[in-house]
Amino acid sequence: MMKVCRRTTFNAAHRLFRSDWSDEKNNAVFGKCNNPNFHGHNYTLEVWVEGEIDPETGYLVDLKLVKEMIKEEILERFDHRNLNLDCIEFADLNPTVENIALVCYNILRAKLESKYELSLKLWETENNIVFYDGK
Repeated sequence: MMKVCRRTTFNAAHRLFRSDWSDEKNNAVFGKCNNPNFHGHNYTLEVWVEGEIDPETGYLVDLKLVKEMIKEEILERFDHRNLNLDCIEFADLNPTVENIALVCYNILRAKLESKYELSLKLWETENNIVFYDGK
C-alpha cells in the first residue's frame, strides 16, 4: 500500500456557538470564537489517498484528478465564505475544525473510488490540527 497527498489552502470565516445556549454559556465554552461578528482562518487541508500503485501508469492515483476534485468539491464550496451563513453544510452543524474536517471527508469520500482509502489533515491554525480517516 502507498499513500499520496494533495495539499491546498482556503480561507473562511465562522462563529462557534449554539443557538440553544445562552450568551454566557456560549462565551464560557467558545470564548473569542463566539464573536457575533465572526472571525476567520487560513485553513490548510491535506487530502491523503491510499491504495495500490497501478502497474500501467505507475500512479496510485492521478493527483491532477485529486486536485480538481478538491477544487470543485471543497474550495468552490468553502473558500472565502462565511461557513455559518453561506454554507448549507453548517446550517445545523457548528463549524468547528473537527466538523469542517468531517464534512470535507464525507464530500470527498463520496467522490473518490471505493478502492482507495482516504484521510484528511486540516490545520485551523499553525498549532491546531485535526486528522480524520473515517474511523
